[in-house]
Amino acid sequence: MPTTPTAPAAAPPRAARKRTPGGTLYRGREGMWSWVAHRVTGVLIFFFLLVHVLDTSLVRVSPEAYNAVIGTYKNPVMGLGEAGLVAAIVFHAFNGIRILLVDFWSKGAKYQRVMLWVVLGLFVVTMAGFLPRHLMHVFGGE
Repeated sequence: MPTTPTAPAAAPPRAARKRTPGGTLYRGREGMWSWVAHRVTGVLIFFFLLVHVLDTSLVRVSPEAYNAVIGTYKNPVMGLGEAGLVAAIVFHAFNGIRILLVDFWSKGAKYQRVMLWVVLGLFVVTMAGFLPRHLMHVFGGE
């Protein structure tokens, strides 16, 4: 007995279709972006520590070479890099505390978005206290 072709299944109603956000690779919200920022700041801190160990080890090889390398760090570009390093460390530290709370506090997942805004607030306050003094030092305003 020949089979008759069946009609294709009807598409789900428009309201039932899952909507995906556009314009971003990551589909998460604040939690996903804090995850990305935490990883990026961690990598930046790692590379700073690597360079720091290497340039400090020059003292054992040649104090003159060490002084020459340290002398190259005394310019405004490196001063801005230091400000970026402090920003990375401050965010990474505060966000690390938030991650610990999300992982080990029973209500952490419920309040993770609020805690992220607290982290960002603490970050802004800390950097507002640090940056003016540091930038005065970097650009010779002392």
